[in-house]
Amino acid sequence: MCNFGAMLVKTKAIVLHSFKYGESRMIVDMFTEEVGRQSFIISIPKTSKGRMKKQYFQPMTLLEVECDVRQNVQLQKLKDAHLHTAYTSIPFSPEKLALSLFIAEFLYHALRSEQQEKLLFAYICDSMQWLDAVEIGFANFHLTFLMRMSRFLGFYPNLDDYVDGCVFDLRTATFSLQVPTHRDFLDSKDSQLIHTLMRMDFPTMHLFQLSHHNRNRITEVLLHYYRLHIPQFPELKSLSVLQELWT
Repeated sequence: MCNFGAMLVKTKAIVLHSFKYGESRMIVDMFTEEVGRQSFIISIPKTSKGRMKKQYFQPMTLLEVECDVRQNVQLQKLKDAHLHTAYTSIPFSPEKLALSLFIAEFLYHALRSEQQEKLLFAYICDSMQWLDAVEIGFANFHLTFLMRMSRFLGFYPNLDDYVDGCVFDLRTATFSLQVPTHRDFLDSKDSQLIHTLMRMDFPTMHLFQLSHHNRNRITEVLLHYYRLHIPQFPELKSLSVLQELWT
């Protein structure tokens, strides 16, 4: 860990976003196990013999990194990086790749803390490894991921409040028989669906048969939910690609 001054840190990391900076450098945003969300400036060698290869910094790649982390520095220095786990199916499946890019863009905007959050890191890492390993029945992956992610960010709904016919207040994250005075709520039909889907996990989510329309509807509701609870959470560019899957 690194709480003050400067320290050499070795940690697992998940790539969220990267872009080219000049001729031979990249700026890479990562979520790390030991020091939370960090941005790095990286020199990419022009030959294939370099230790840090450009392909390491694709979204959602799982890495082992060594970095010199300093307080109050916007761009940290990455000293070394290598693959922690190489995906065997995600890069070669259009559906899994679209899901992965959607999750990466979502996390890029949802994760803003520089604090250590090991349980959250493990959740993301385990989720991606599950997606890579599964062969069928993963169409609801992003719904399950987003729903369970809210538990780590502090606005997971209290399912004990649910009764038939109630509505779900998106602002307060509560079920209620009282219709709120604002417009950010789900009617009883959508609330029942959300309550049912909140019980999904990765091994059982294939049992929930959703139409293309309902899956996209739930995705939009969940993103609206996050926009209400995370300041400046934007529209996601990768959503349009995701919405074309499993028609």
